[in-house]
Amino acid sequence: MEITLDKHAANEASVKIKLEEADYQPKVDAKIKDYAKKATIKGFRPGKAPFGMVKNLYGTSVLVEEINAILSKSLNDYLKEQEFEILGDPLPKEDETESIDWKKQKEFEFAYKIGFVETISVNLDQKLEAKNYTITLSDKEVNEALDNIKKQYGKMTNPEESAESDFLYGDLKAEDGSFEETLSLPLKEMDGRSVKKFIGVKKGDIISFDPSKAIKGDLAEVLNIGKEEAEKLQGDFTFTVQNINRTEEAALDQELFDKVFGPGQVDSEEAFLEKIKTILTENYQKEVKVFNEEQLKESLIKAHPLDLPESFLKEWLVRANEGKFSEEEVEKEFPAYAKQLTWSLLSNQIAKVNEIKAEHEDVIEKTKDMIREQLASSGMGSQLEENMDMFLENYLQGNEGKNYMQMLTAVQNEKVLDFVREKAKIKEEKIGVEKFKELLEN
Repeated sequence: MEITLDKHAANEASVKIKLEEADYQPKVDAKIKDYAKKATIKGFRPGKAPFGMVKNLYGTSVLVEEINAILSKSLNDYLKEQEFEILGDPLPKEDETESIDWKKQKEFEFAYKIGFVETISVNLDQKLEAKNYTITLSDKEVNEALDNIKKQYGKMTNPEESAESDFLYGDLKAEDGSFEETLSLPLKEMDGRSVKKFIGVKKGDIISFDPSKAIKGDLAEVLNIGKEEAEKLQGDFTFTVQNINRTEEAALDQELFDKVFGPGQVDSEEAFLEKIKTILTENYQKEVKVFNEEQLKESLIKAHPLDLPESFLKEWLVRANEGKFSEEEVEKEFPAYAKQLTWSLLSNQIAKVNEIKAEHEDVIEKTKDMIREQLASSGMGSQLEENMDMFLENYLQGNEGKNYMQMLTAVQNEKVLDFVREKAKIKEEKIGVEKFKELLEN
């Protein structure tokens, strides 16, 4: 057997494997003899058919099977010995294998395309364009959350006359008869001038207006109708009021405290507000954590550009997914894929050089936290902890073991990011919610 490597680019190469008869024939003959012992062929007792007949019947398929096994092992072993990092999987040059005569040939040559990166080095002594943000809430966010809670747990009433924050239920009709729908109209979604027409109205009143001009947001979303229907809402329409719906805010009392956080968890308005603030901070901090991680990844990728074999990877993605993605789809999604691949290569290199490992115990704890978060609002409470081992086992063993490997990778990535954050001395900065929203938009 002869294996040769031809690097025809900085990140792509061809691997050729030449096989002689001595490389495969002993294994082929052994396999055919094994077939002969078990074969049931008409006219012969089981296992008594002549070797030549069995070889004639099964020889070609056994030859192909054994050669493929030899090729797979030899190619994998050879590539493991190389110093460069292989990307994707080797791609057989199909045009060369199509001309093989399996019945007559004794010597075979197979060629593969491979993509790789030659060297990956990470310098964490340089300054990275990233910061580690923590969120600081203002009274504004707490008060907005409090208002939402009071509305959410408030009582629905049906007043005689409408006010600015009411919902009007009724019939929306186009004056030319092309549209008619019964729906709920939220007055808070209307512009300042148009909403005046809808304040102080009563059941049975009819208001003329142009929905496309009066409603500020997305018509389909605000009115809970289809996009095609929303496109028709231009011009002269009438709205006939059937009912007026108003939510009276809940009072800040023990009944509300118990409804929101459970009986006896909060016993005063001050404690209620503090609990809201704590939960809001935790929720925002989870978002900030994701933002910090993505920002740090971006800065690492920007500081360590890798010369990826783009054309090879695009071809591999199309062929490996067996028609699930077209060349056009792969082309469109490739920048995101390349970014994720670069991060993965850098992360693995940092972990390797600095001996950062994800331990089994880390995977268990991270998975438990994920399960608790997912089921936090289910009301299972004590049942969740009592049955945690069952939830844990079901998840980690699911998806043919891929769930476990995904959690293992996630834990290692977190450890790598923590290491980078400390090693590169990433600056800490406290920001408010408005500033955070600005960062998300940029």
